[in-house]
Amino acid sequence: MSENEQIVLASRPEGAPSRDNFKFIHTPLPEPEAGQVLVRTLYLSVDPYMRGRMKDTKSYAPPYALNEVIKGGAIGQVVDSSEPNLRKGDFVSGMWGWQRYAAVNTGDLSLIDTEEAPLTAYLGALGLTGLTAYFGMEDIGKPKDGETVVVSGAAGAVGMIAGQIGKIVGARVVGIAGSDEKCAYLKEKLGFDVVLNYKRENDMSAAIERVCPDGVDVYFDNVGGDISDAVLRHINRNARIPLCGQISSYNLEKPDIGMRPQTLLLTNTALMKGFLLGDYAKSFKEGRAKLAKWMKEGLIQYEENIVEGFEQTPEAFMGLFSGDNLGKQLVKVADSE
Repeated sequence: MSENEQIVLASRPEGAPSRDNFKFIHTPLPEPEAGQVLVRTLYLSVDPYMRGRMKDTKSYAPPYALNEVIKGGAIGQVVDSSEPNLRKGDFVSGMWGWQRYAAVNTGDLSLIDTEEAPLTAYLGALGLTGLTAYFGMEDIGKPKDGETVVVSGAAGAVGMIAGQIGKIVGARVVGIAGSDEKCAYLKEKLGFDVVLNYKRENDMSAAIERVCPDGVDVYFDNVGGDISDAVLRHINRNARIPLCGQISSYNLEKPDIGMRPQTLLLTNTALMKGFLLGDYAKSFKEGRAKLAKWMKEGLIQYEENIVEGFEQTPEAFMGLFSGDNLGKQLVKVADSE
């Protein structure tokens, strides 16, 4: 292989992203410099947060630049290295993004232990999504035995882990998802106590009241919008609300105007806190070890939706916003050698 292939942001989406917003380009194969290794991409991660970075607005991370590679989580195999800490054939994870090959600084790579878990788990249950669920629940949600935990976007990669953490500590867990298939999976396979298909509910506030007769102690919010408005109306005193994502608003062209929650938070002395995974970087090793232990004990299971082919990456990303995925959405780029 003497050529690389990359996907760049060709234009900023207005509303839902389309294939026209992305462009495939061919570039020379990168040559690693001192302190770098050449990595061949095996799997790519596509995640909802990427939609926010496609907007030219101030946020917690700078927007993607036009005509540059879209950065995101990836797993690869080292194919060329003169660095002593990484050898040819090693499996690594990093954020080099949507390209077949990349020259990456060794300090920006994590070595993957395939004895601990399957390769793809390091982009999901043991990667950014699993760690997001872990720190959101452990640091903000803090569910306790006998409490009621509600998780929106419960069939997504973060939501299903967050819900299972609630079950591990003995909480009653209510999931919210968008299809009967997803609801059945969460209840029958993952042990959620109750699961609501929001597409079948005419009145979400009434539905929450029906399935949470004792109110809501922890709300892990992945979606925002009308669903979150409905859940917030039923929070208990001292409720905790980890604010993880707002996927319902990512493709809106105008600001999302909804309920003002301040009165509910005040009168219930409740905590709503947004968080970013990067804030917990120093504790990643601890979080990954805990998740791996729970996985080995059978307390945490996970699901992956793997789309085959680098050329399908834009479609895999767009599928996040139409609810195509159960669990972690991944793109398989190549087989390992």
